[in-house]
Amino acid sequence: MKEKTNMNATHASSAPAYFSVWDLHANYGESYIVQGVTMNIHEGEILALLGRNGAGKTSTLRAIARVDSPTVTHGEIWLDHQPLHTMKAYQAAQSGLSLVPEDRRIIPGLSVWENLKLAQLAPSPGWSIDRIFELFPRLGERRNQEGTTLSGGEQQMLAIGRALARDIKLLLLDEPYEGLAPIIVQEIERTLKEIKALGITTVIVEQNAIAALKLADRAVILESGEVVFDGLASEVLEDEQLRQTYLSI
Repeated sequence: MKEKTNMNATHASSAPAYFSVWDLHANYGESYIVQGVTMNIHEGEILALLGRNGAGKTSTLRAIARVDSPTVTHGEIWLDHQPLHTMKAYQAAQSGLSLVPEDRRIIPGLSVWENLKLAQLAPSPGWSIDRIFELFPRLGERRNQEGTTLSGGEQQMLAIGRALARDIKLLLLDEPYEGLAPIIVQEIERTLKEIKALGITTVIVEQNAIAALKLADRAVILESGEVVFDGLASEVLEDEQLRQTYLSI
């Protein structure tokens, strides 16, 4: 039997947290991959959403973002007192949620500047392009280069920059370090620390669990679509048995 650690779940609609997920269930057809996920995050925190491959991490992010799949069958999602679970994907985005998927989805045929400018056409624009270039000088140097021809690390910067070009409250990052050289990972980490300092709440799904835990305030670990740990990131870093049991590290 799985022992659930530090599970002090409360109904999201009455929780004091800035961002709350309560008893979220989602499926692909007859395959239920998200099974009762609950988590509460305070404003400005970074949460590392961890687990082995197939644990349901990406599916949980996609369910939160209200994308077409998986299908949410039950649960509530609240962001700054707004019920995202009653919204379509574009409405959730307009309410301040932004998902940066693993494949980054840079728009082909558009330059770096055009990708950012298109993101700013949202009803509530966020950062100016100049400010994004200050955060990512490499993007400024390549402003006229087609986005899909950038290196993997630069595409990740552009994907995060596009999210910041809108007025966001919650940033969801799916595997932001995937395939990146260590020096680029350090640059992305620096950027995420700066984003946190600005008070933007962030959820990171990342296979490089140690790197994510060192950056995060809190951690939630999934196994077979269920929460098996909810607590401080430092607890996971200090508990080798917990890491070996659920993360194999």
